[in-house]
Amino acid sequence: MSERLPHEKGFHVSWDQLHRDARALSWRLDGRGPEDGAWRAIVAITRGGLVPAMILARELDIRVIDTISVKSYNHQEQREAQVTKGPQAALMGDGEGILVVDDLVDTGKTLELVRKLYPKAHFATVYAKPKGRPLVDTYITEVSQDTWIFFPWDMALQYVQPYRGAD
Repeated sequence: MSERLPHEKGFHVSWDQLHRDARALSWRLDGRGPEDGAWRAIVAITRGGLVPAMILARELDIRVIDTISVKSYNHQEQREAQVTKGPQAALMGDGEGILVVDDLVDTGKTLELVRKLYPKAHFATVYAKPKGRPLVDTYITEVSQDTWIFFPWDMALQYVQPYRGAD
């Protein structure tokens, strides 16, 4: 048997599934903020954290939202993480009361970089892989390290050949 390519062990996430999982994440986070259970703001790690952050902001009634842009992938190849745009410094401080949100923690390189900048922030992802899981405070679903997650914004509907082939 030949070795699988990264995309062949895929976990396909639909818009509906992502919405359900992000809402479940909001339930886990509700009342856990340091200010009488509330969070001061959400900071989405772009680009993957934008959709979950929007859902969390709605569910938790958080009106202050900012972003931090971290580039650590070039298509499906991971590289060293670097911040390309930071959130407002006056908002962030050391991260106290801030909910930092991303879609996925993979190896943890992105969260490790952001955690160094904002050590008191609470880090939440919808999905977590084993290598990055220790860097996340709250997540919903764990997938194996060798699974590639296909998010709905990366996909298009197309014909798929039947498993046993055409007759």
